[in-house]
Parts: sequence; C-alpha cells; structure tokens
Amino acid sequence: MTIKAYLKPSCGWSNGVRATLRKYGLAYDDIDIIEDRASYAEMVRKSGQPLSPCVEIDGVMLADVSGEEVENYLLSNDLVKPTDVSAGVPTNSGCSDEDHAKMATKTIRFF
Repeated sequence: MTIKAYLKPSCGWSNGVRATLRKYGLAYDDIDIIEDRASYAEMVRKSGQPLSPCVEIDGVMLADVSGEEVENYLLSNDLVKPTDVSAGVPTNSGCSDEDHAKMATKTIRFF
C-alpha cells in the first residue's frame, strides 16, 4: 500500500492521522504542507481543495480528513484488520489554541 499524507507539522487533525497510520503499522510519506510550498500546491491540485489533512492511499485521495475518517476508510475497504490497540492521541480533534498560534507566524499561501 502506498500512502502519502499531506500534513501540518503541528495540528490536532494531522496528529490524529499520524496516530491512526502508526496504530496499524502502516508506512507512509509524511509531507509537510506548511514548509514546502510545492507540496501544498500538489495537495491542492490532487484534492481539488485547500484544506488539510489530505491522505492519498493507492491513488485514492481522502480530502480534509481526520484520523478517524482515515481509519474508517481503511477498515471499510479491508486494507487493515480491526485492532484494540489505542492510537494514543485523539484521532478526531482540531488544533489547539497553541497550535494555531504557532501556525499564525507562517506565511499564508494564495494561488
């Protein structure tokens, strides 16, 4: 399985996606859309929208998803088997005020 995860370095939603993928022991490319303008542009082009996280699994783009939604996709398509292992962090939770403050210092990109 080939997984490309377009994520922010510090974000509740992005951390939930990472935790879900780790929970199932899945290898993935963690693509930083904040520091890499070309990666952000690629995500927007592939997903058709500017919101993150976006996760591409074997060519199928899941746009603006939580870790919970990624897990549901993986399970409903028999890509992983159910497990009682904990993700360790919330998988369906937005960014904290602290996360937003960190991101506020970044340049906003417009296309």
